[in-house]
Amino acid sequence: MKGQLLSFPSSTEGRLAQIHGTPLLLLDCQRLRQQYRALAQALPGVDLHYALKALPEQAVVNTLAPLGAGFDIASSGELDLLRQAHVKPRRVIHSHPVKKSREISEALRFGCTSFVFDNRVELEKFQRYRHRIGLVLRIGFRSPSASVDLSRKFGCSLGEVPNLLRQAHDLGLRVKGLAFHVGSQCATPDAHVHAIRETLRLVRELKASGMARIGLLDIGGGFPVDYGGGVPDIAGFCAPIRAALAEAPAHLRLIAEPGRVLVAPAVRGLFSVVGCARREGRPWYYLDDGVYGSFSGRVFEGARYRLRSLRQGPLTASVLAGPTCDSIDVIAEGVMLPELQVGDLLVADMLGTYSAASATNFNSLPKTPLLPLDDAKENSVVL
Repeated sequence: MKGQLLSFPSSTEGRLAQIHGTPLLLLDCQRLRQQYRALAQALPGVDLHYALKALPEQAVVNTLAPLGAGFDIASSGELDLLRQAHVKPRRVIHSHPVKKSREISEALRFGCTSFVFDNRVELEKFQRYRHRIGLVLRIGFRSPSASVDLSRKFGCSLGEVPNLLRQAHDLGLRVKGLAFHVGSQCATPDAHVHAIRETLRLVRELKASGMARIGLLDIGGGFPVDYGGGVPDIAGFCAPIRAALAEAPAHLRLIAEPGRVLVAPAVRGLFSVVGCARREGRPWYYLDDGVYGSFSGRVFEGARYRLRSLRQGPLTASVLAGPTCDSIDVIAEGVMLPELQVGDLLVADMLGTYSAASATNFNSLPKTPLLPLDDAKENSVVL
């Protein structure tokens, strides 16, 4: 909204909105560092590989790489971000269980040699590269408490593991590890603990039978953040996970693929009111971003974002709508807000995950730009 008078320019958000316009996403790189360190402290001995799909931004990679983070990629486009940051290939795992052959060859050219699979057809794609790669077999553990059940789409059953290991051996392929992902935004750590115990039991059985000596366990992600419904802090959430991992044999390397817990709290959005109406007795406020843009998580995973106004006054249950012509572009209903005016600024917190990453250009509206704060780069803003 450059060129339109914005309310509350004296606030930090107001100043940034006046300078850069709205809609605008702000990436707090210092908060990102804090989230990474908190998770690393909660899971000592576990190598953290940031899942780029959550927020595939160069500033995120530039911030996490110096902290020693590894990276989890699912496409060649995500690989390009790592290439630009000169990330070492040994710190990368390609975790998409189903890939084009071209994606495998492009990852190998980069130097990535760790790939996830979960079925026989995928195994056959790797045969021509059998002397250059190490495979990780993904097991599916369903999790009713997760907001997104990733094991519905990916992961073999525990009973399928021996057969897939034999098939890999027959093709001359080395399976070096096992992996699972219990789902996104888990309400409790119970699913993680169950999957860890079952997988460690399998590791012991495979070793005892002489079938395989597994050297890597990838426990995936799914660590939750608080969108307002209340979840344990990350130390409390990970305590049972840490206890379960204490039973792992000393030779087993442990990795995790966090995404949401790192970037969700590190991004907030600035949005302007572009229109006001009253419908069925309720005020409607139209913003310059919506569910086809930075609030796309509202559709894809039912996220409820915390929104606040800088204006003071009596509160009324209100509706916030996005800028497109589609009637489903409603961000939230029943939001308690003061009476707003065109040009007023609203702030949304916890916007780092599956917001910018899944935004579209519907109605030919441009995607909301992301401004890094304090990432020690020339294009960032230091507050």
